[in-house]
Amino acid sequence: MDGPLGNAGRNSEPAFAMRTERFRLLQLRWLSVAAMGAIALIAFPLLAPAQPVAPLIGVTLILGAVNLALRAGVPRGFQRYGGAFNLLASDLIAWGAFLYFGGGVTNPAISLLLPLVAVGAAVLSAREAWALAVLAGVIYSLLWQFHHPVHLANADLAMHWHLAGMWLTFAVSAATVVWFVSRLTAALSHREHALAAARAARARDAYLVGLGQLAAGAAHRLGTPLGTLRILVDELARRPGLDGETGEDLALMREQIDHCKTILTGLTREAGQQRAEGGGAVVADDWVEAVVARWRQLRPHASAVVRRDDALAGAEIVADASLGEALHNLIDNAANANAGVGAKGVEISVG
Repeated sequence: MDGPLGNAGRNSEPAFAMRTERFRLLQLRWLSVAAMGAIALIAFPLLAPAQPVAPLIGVTLILGAVNLALRAGVPRGFQRYGGAFNLLASDLIAWGAFLYFGGGVTNPAISLLLPLVAVGAAVLSAREAWALAVLAGVIYSLLWQFHHPVHLANADLAMHWHLAGMWLTFAVSAATVVWFVSRLTAALSHREHALAAARAARARDAYLVGLGQLAAGAAHRLGTPLGTLRILVDELARRPGLDGETGEDLALMREQIDHCKTILTGLTREAGQQRAEGGGAVVADDWVEAVVARWRQLRPHASAVVRRDDALAGAEIVADASLGEALHNLIDNAANANAGVGAKGVEISVG
């Protein structure tokens, strides 16, 4: 069923995916800003006090400013053309510039390029993921040849600090990949559940529409024979010489035909209210009385008594057409069972 709901469901899928990717990638970029800030303001002053950190802080501030602009939705074209690939590619370039002033491949933070490629493989198309991997490889190769060297204050412990930095960047990289992918997987799972619920609602609505069409068709087809019966009953009633009992029977037949027409007229309306959410809150006593009154009209020779619990007077229930039909059938079955054993009357207790 390609109605507005179906089109909205299809159009919302890429929009949902874009919002999810943008939100997660912005979180990842703030992690990059935090890592750059920690390296520039903590690691270098402790291990290489002579190393100028102004360029490192400058790259960090630029990346943070771009993140704020993206969060505010200023560069919409940046998101519209390329989307997640542009975000990840700019992250790689930012890290390349940062590492250029921070020792290049000799800096253990070079391993932080890998989580960006791994995240790209999870959210990008195959072509874009490969392009991102190639960009990372190019940046790594350039940093091998072009970078500002770092001179540690204690050269004897250089290898020790290098290995410690490799361990730290490995732990950060692993945690980042697991965090991002797990959050993205949870978001996609939520989206799949929402789509499944939307599909179920569409199927239910399609069923109700079909039920309404079937009811309308039945009402149209049965209306003709009922009209014919009404004409015949009226003709018979106008014949002279009818005894009183026959006249009463014809009046009852006319009444029952009118009830059938009323039921058929309401079928289309009631078919669209079969779900409980289509009903409303009603007073239980009044609702039961209305159902029983309708049943009495269809079976005038049977009797039904409604007994109420005064303690529950005024209590409300949520009722719709399907619940009324269920109670009507229940009363009808009870009357048939009583007739089969010779008992008279049906007793309905509201409590």
